[in-house]
Amino acid sequence: MEFFEVVKNRFSCRKFSQKTVEDEKLEKILEAARLAPTAKNAQPVKIWVIKTPESLEKIKSAAPFAWLKDVNVIIAVGGTAEGAFVRPSDKRNFEDVDATIVATHIMLEIENEGLSSTWIGMFDEPKVKEFFPEMKNFDLVALFPVGYKADDAQPSDRHSIRKSKDELVKYL
Repeated sequence: MEFFEVVKNRFSCRKFSQKTVEDEKLEKILEAARLAPTAKNAQPVKIWVIKTPESLEKIKSAAPFAWLKDVNVIIAVGGTAEGAFVRPSDKRNFEDVDATIVATHIMLEIENEGLSSTWIGMFDEPKVKEFFPEMKNFDLVALFPVGYKADDAQPSDRHSIRKSKDELVKYL
């Protein structure tokens, strides 16, 4: 798919079919994440693919949205401060930026593969870390349900509301 087509077509899907995501598509999504740039190429990011019924039940209880019922793959993305680039001038750690870049690659490749998702930021992070102790040293920035959108899935009313270019961009 052409990049601007991906960007224009993508919306936060909250209605999925029960069709299973093919492993080949999931692998392409993960490869797009692996290739994402990070500050100084430090790559202080981890990705977890949640697929087993037991793991899905746990993660869905930490993000209890009814519309997740038909999702059979959820990708979690986290960053860790350890080893991440730290800007010398103000000591700002870029782990969250790096994790967000990786997450954005995931989100866009999901659309590119003909699948749908939404960026879930509203979840119980302590509960997720309790269920999955391997995540405890990471700042979890996103959960992505991955699947085929339902035939009647629509973007929210807010989807098309955008600032004008004049409001958004300032040339200096």
